[in-house]
Amino acid sequence: MSTTYADSGVNIDLGDDVSKILYNAAKQTWDNRKGKLGELIVPFDDFSGVRAIDVSGLPKGTLMNIGFDGVGTKMEIAERMNNHKTIAYDLFAMVCDDAVVRGAEPVLIGSILDVNSLGRGNDTYIDQVKQLAEGYIGAAKAANVAIVNGEVAELGNRVGGFGPFNYNWGAAVVWFAKKDRLFTGREIKEGDWLVGLKEYGFRSNGLSLVRKILLNDYGENWHNEAFEEGTLGEYALLPSRIYSGAVVDMFGGFDGEPKAEVHGVVHVTGGGIPGKLGRVLKPSGLSARLNAPYEATPLMRHCQLIGDVEDFEAYKTWNMGQGMIIITPDPTSVIATAKQHSIESKLIGQVYKDSDPGIRIWDEGCYSAGEYLVFK
Repeated sequence: MSTTYADSGVNIDLGDDVSKILYNAAKQTWDNRKGKLGELIVPFDDFSGVRAIDVSGLPKGTLMNIGFDGVGTKMEIAERMNNHKTIAYDLFAMVCDDAVVRGAEPVLIGSILDVNSLGRGNDTYIDQVKQLAEGYIGAAKAANVAIVNGEVAELGNRVGGFGPFNYNWGAAVVWFAKKDRLFTGREIKEGDWLVGLKEYGFRSNGLSLVRKILLNDYGENWHNEAFEEGTLGEYALLPSRIYSGAVVDMFGGFDGEPKAEVHGVVHVTGGGIPGKLGRVLKPSGLSARLNAPYEATPLMRHCQLIGDVEDFEAYKTWNMGQGMIIITPDPTSVIATAKQHSIESKLIGQVYKDSDPGIRIWDEGCYSAGEYLVFK
């Protein structure tokens, strides 16, 4: 009997079926940019056809770039829970929310999905792919972007994980900006306010530490253990909130009317508040005091306690309750705009000048609560 490509774990016909599922999901995102910069032109309505955008009328001073990121080890939690409906929110949050930090408007998304296998024989993972596609549509709507293309590849044992359906998912975002709307850090002034945008989960950062702690304490199937009103796995999988749609409304994006005066945007990912806020403040040489930050989420506090993670380390690893911080002289308008997008927000601190610059955070962790943590 002759050997076929499918014998090695690559099923071309099944791959085409999956590509069509993701293509049809992508089509449902194109209206997100209709009548705006990034509207798609589709000469041939076919999943392998040409898709492009008309940029011939862009004014002088228009900037464009591409940002890349992935979901990291949060993928394993989706595999553990066999729930892939929300992982696209994590993927899109990582690339789109990074774009607005620069003062840019995210417009187009492309992705690459590497899987161990799409299935062999009559056993396929089409249902899991449909879950990914469901999240694809919702995440694109939240970020107000269009999905222009995507690739799927079966890589066999080059991709591993938990359970039978293993994958890695990365994305690229194309963003546009006007040069005079970019955030450089020099716009930040003494007295500017810090508005925190609330986050209920880990986003896609610090999950390696979370997984290590929970594995050590609960064993291999830690995700099934009861926690609060669900399981540890459900709380660890909570999707990232996508803030970019709201933030674009705040500063006006590429060519919109601003709803608030924004001097800086901090996406609280790897490095936590000290790392990311410190980077944004560096050009100005100013300091920040967070005297009323959101409290760390329940699972963060639980991981701190059972993993013996000191508050100082936790604030450098996790978002500790705020996934984004807006630096503004106009906090009322920022908070109102966030509310229009159903995002909870509040004043958490202020920028000030100090002869010894640093970031001071009123501790809402587990160990040193009731005092300031100082990061230099």
